[in-house]
Amino acid sequence: MPGEAPGGAPGGAATGRSRPPRLLPALAKGVLTGIGKHPRPDAALPRTRLILPAVRIGLGRAASYARVCGYDAAEPLPVTYPHILGFPLAARLMSTRDFPLPMLGLVHTGIEITQYAPLHPTDTLELTVFAAALRAHRRGTEVVMTTEARRGDALVWHDRSTYLARHRTAEGEGARGAGFQAAPARPRELPVRAQWRLPTDLGRRHAAVSGDYNPIHLHALTARPLGFPRAIAHGMWTFARCAAEAVLPGTPSLRISAEFRAPVLLPATVSYAYETTRTGGSFQLLGGPDGRTRVHLEGRVETDV
Repeated sequence: MPGEAPGGAPGGAATGRSRPPRLLPALAKGVLTGIGKHPRPDAALPRTRLILPAVRIGLGRAASYARVCGYDAAEPLPVTYPHILGFPLAARLMSTRDFPLPMLGLVHTGIEITQYAPLHPTDTLELTVFAAALRAHRRGTEVVMTTEARRGDALVWHDRSTYLARHRTAEGEGARGAGFQAAPARPRELPVRAQWRLPTDLGRRHAAVSGDYNPIHLHALTARPLGFPRAIAHGMWTFARCAAEAVLPGTPSLRISAEFRAPVLLPATVSYAYETTRTGGSFQLLGGPDGRTRVHLEGRVETDV
């Protein structure tokens, strides 16, 4: 219920800011501070909690984001937007020397959002970001970053984002330590509900409304040095676009989550698949030569949490 903390890392030193940190400098700093870091799941996480009080969104900013991500309107606030507001804080925390994983190369593998009440572009929110957990994964080490949003004294929204630092593990030798993340099961097929054509400049459009100018999303020329033949759609755009279809506006409370399976090379034609369940629904974003054979994203939504 509103006002209850979602759990996670114990409280540490709280650092307040009067304005959000700039994202690009934080990303650049993360490249430098990551030099020489050797990720391992038993490392210590920073106990710092970054706090941004009195965040005012504004209808114009929310409406621009809603248009790019396929929401019908910015009222109520798109459920994914507080993550966009909090990501510069997360990037700043991940770019510090005492953060155990190198920021360059971190892959966003999953997200879970819980919203306890509808939010609005006119709300004033307090955002808190902290590193909640570090754990072994079959392909490296994962970190869980948590963002909380409060309206007044009530916790109204929080998310848990998982990022993977790839490195060699003992999986080949059969190791399965506590917390080890096994390979995901093959997703089951869901009925296709819609097909979307994604333009070449989708990453630039999303950057303009999110502030995330990661070069892998902007242009083929900036994506190739980082290992992609073309620009790729931002994972948070794919999640937001699916959420715009899966979540009914004004839903009193909900939990929505997704695992990012494979990047979407732009331009692309993708399919949205959805199936109603007893507690909400399951959804997928599909691609491939026919627009439906490769799973890019798989998620779930629950209502009345």
